[in-house]
Amino acid sequence: MARRQDEDGKARIGEGTPEGPQDRLYRDIARRLMERINNGTYPLGGRLPAEREISAEFNVSRPTVREAIIALEVQGVVEVRVGSGAYVRRQTSAAETPGFGVTAFELTEARLLFEGEAAALAATNISDEELAELAALVEGIAGQDATKAEAADREFHMLIARATRNAAIVRTIDSLWNLRQTSPDCALLHAKARTAQVKPVVEEHMAVVDALRSREPARARNAMRTHLGAVIEHLLFATEEEAIERAKQAAQDTRARFARSISM
Repeated sequence: MARRQDEDGKARIGEGTPEGPQDRLYRDIARRLMERINNGTYPLGGRLPAEREISAEFNVSRPTVREAIIALEVQGVVEVRVGSGAYVRRQTSAAETPGFGVTAFELTEARLLFEGEAAALAATNISDEELAELAALVEGIAGQDATKAEAADREFHMLIARATRNAAIVRTIDSLWNLRQTSPDCALLHAKARTAQVKPVVEEHMAVVDALRSREPARARNAMRTHLGAVIEHLLFATEEEAIERAKQAAQDTRARFARSISM
């Protein structure tokens, strides 16, 4: 397996893989973890080392390790237990290799690039009526119903895409949003985000509306990129074991309070 040097001179697992010379690091990590599962280093039913240990051993970031474990979880190779870690569910055949979909981090990175420029173009074309509609959608995002909030979030971004008056941009951004449901890796991580009670942030969306209202392309671009950069941070939070455990404990506390109230 090819290796490359970091700026500090440390060797890292490189990207010389079947997918091409610029393959993502998390795929290399997933392959190495699968090799260890298959050779018994990590036995069936056993727990994988903690995320920080894998990160230190392979000299990669914890988000990279997270993506690798999610890829194995999607394929049923490991099971991630809330507040406990990743456990080996099965070994794979000699012919089986990790299958990789688009990850939520890759998707959001692409959205940051495309939707940032779409917002800049929309700033010069958007109508007052569309701005009013965007503001109304933000109210929907602020609602308590998670499903409706997600639908309003998507429509918010698609309305900005339509405001570019460019059909190719609309189709591109629509396809990126469709990946949230069709890519197993994306769907799994967004489900984890919901478990950790991560929701669209109203203030970030209003900052985009205000930037579009200014009709300044650079300001609109920056507002959208800031928003989607924050989305990446929210997804990182959602995959932290501590965050998921806190969300689980909060839900248990709520149920306990409700049980006490009806017994009084």
